[in-house]
Amino acid sequence: MKIANIDLGPRPVMLAPMEDVTDRSFRLICKEQGASMVYTEFVSADALIRDIPTTVRKLSIDPGERPTAIQIYGREIEPMVEAAKIVEQAGPDIIDINFGCPVKKVAGKGAGAGMLRDIPKMLSITRAVVEAVKLPVTVKTRLGWDHNSKIIVELAEQLQDCGIAALTVHGRTRSQMYSGEADWEMIARVKENQRLTIPVIGNGDITSPELAVSAFDRYGVDGVMVGRASIGAPWIFHDISRALRGEEPAPLSDSVKFDLIRRQVKESIDRIDEYRGILHIRRHLAASPLFKGIPHFRDTRIKMLRADTFDELMEILAEVQALRE
Repeated sequence: MKIANIDLGPRPVMLAPMEDVTDRSFRLICKEQGASMVYTEFVSADALIRDIPTTVRKLSIDPGERPTAIQIYGREIEPMVEAAKIVEQAGPDIIDINFGCPVKKVAGKGAGAGMLRDIPKMLSITRAVVEAVKLPVTVKTRLGWDHNSKIIVELAEQLQDCGIAALTVHGRTRSQMYSGEADWEMIARVKENQRLTIPVIGNGDITSPELAVSAFDRYGVDGVMVGRASIGAPWIFHDISRALRGEEPAPLSDSVKFDLIRRQVKESIDRIDEYRGILHIRRHLAASPLFKGIPHFRDTRIKMLRADTFDELMEILAEVQALRE
């Protein structure tokens, strides 16, 4: 699969953009584990224009994580164009436009999935961003605003006409948020449209190698994107990439997985500071399947998620690892 001149190989699997998750360290780890391409946390166009330090930091890319897409969101044409030009100077491989985030603070203000209620403006923003930069521009969106407005098949054509180089479709409406099951039949309908020539990337509920393989075999997508299933489990890309290559399963050992978690903790602290770095990493610790199934783990889990120093957290992780072994 190619996005413009970027060759991602056959059956690529991508790391989805996720706020407070896909920081530089996590993206690099996922790339090392087998992700074909990674996406940054989404970047507010307005905050970027105002030069907010926490937003500007999101533009930092490690050479080892490429190809990388920086994702931007906003609700007005001029700020989105200006932000796209700033992002282009940061040197990503792709600029992605977020028309899919369903959370109230984004969609409720008309950005992200909120654009699904104003298609003319969505298309105007897309067209203006494509014309403003030389990098490939892609879009990530949803099926529609709600069950009664699943417009993605027609919308995909309209976005293609704006000049985008690829489209990612999350198989839910905005109203669904992250509930229910992703509708991959609708994603397949987008891909089956003979008038669509750009790559279609499917997103939603890819939680195992088997589901990733099925997405290609059953629904015919050009690529798949993994989001929430990677939180606290970057090794999912190791498992999926092997399956997509037709190789036998070879799960990583618990020891290797614990080392990856420790690395995330250290690099999160190095990137910010000890207190905030640990706060950031708690989402990964809380979601990680590495800690599931350990008998009588509740008290230890609470202690792990309350730890506020590196040494304390490392000691707890060592105890947990011993429990698994």
